[in-house]
Amino acid sequence: MRTVGFVLPTTDGLCTHLDDVVIRLSAEACADPATEAAGDIGATCLYAVHDPVSRQCTLARAGHVLPAVVRPDGTADLLDLPPGPPLGLGGLPFEAAEFDLSEGSVLALYTDGPIEARDHDVEAGVALLRQVLAQPAPSLQATCDTVVQALLPTDRPHDDVALLLARTHALGDRHVASWDLDADPVCVSRARSDVARQLGSWGLQELQFTTELMVSELVTNAIRYGRPPIRLRLIHDRALMCEVFDASSTTPHLRRARTSEEGGRGLFLVAQLAEHWGTRHARQGKTVWAELSEKESAGLAAWDGL
Repeated sequence: MRTVGFVLPTTDGLCTHLDDVVIRLSAEACADPATEAAGDIGATCLYAVHDPVSRQCTLARAGHVLPAVVRPDGTADLLDLPPGPPLGLGGLPFEAAEFDLSEGSVLALYTDGPIEARDHDVEAGVALLRQVLAQPAPSLQATCDTVVQALLPTDRPHDDVALLLARTHALGDRHVASWDLDADPVCVSRARSDVARQLGSWGLQELQFTTELMVSELVTNAIRYGRPPIRLRLIHDRALMCEVFDASSTTPHLRRARTSEEGGRGLFLVAQLAEHWGTRHARQGKTVWAELSEKESAGLAAWDGL
């Protein structure tokens, strides 16, 4: 009925995980005598996470070309990221970098296919890419078409080509509410009251019972098993998002409590009530989040007996 929880690592942590995956695949290929390209497995990676509330974009790369960003004023620049080795080398660290992106910025992620060609070197390709990205266009699709026409030859490209453009969207104060909480169980009831008032101001009274229940469980878990500081945040956009941050990096696990146990059911209830839920790790601490669709409110009466 419900989705499983998502565990999102840090950007550099994901590169490390993928590095291990590529190394394992390469070792398996070497052990298989039927594999002709044994030992030749490798890849590059660029991973970006954008927070529409803080407007920060965190990126890490593993041997990949630098991404570009087009600012709202029309200037196009490359983001200066730490290099990072290609995936599959092993034993080398990856490093993430954070950038403040104004609302309406366009982030351009691409392979080296568009900037490498027989008639120009990489530097010339990057300069041409920045020039084309800076040109006004009615849509992102139109920009993609212009890039393809300007940078790729008319015949079949000699390398794979991928281009992804994403325009950043920011959420203002009217869409976000946050509270700093003490590591004290008495704060749980106060958090429920704050959430109820905020939902009332957003006109989401029908979600009050379920959201208060999720907030109670998530905040209680953060107080019992996490470390301060503890922060609660509600985000109302296309759906209602509830987030609880604490300074511990331990990932909570979903389990079924025995009938003789008094606790252990909190995250299970969150998983049942939420449309999606998961854990998002940062350099210090983690955020456990749960998303509740307004369409779900019609079926929530069945939980009133909890």
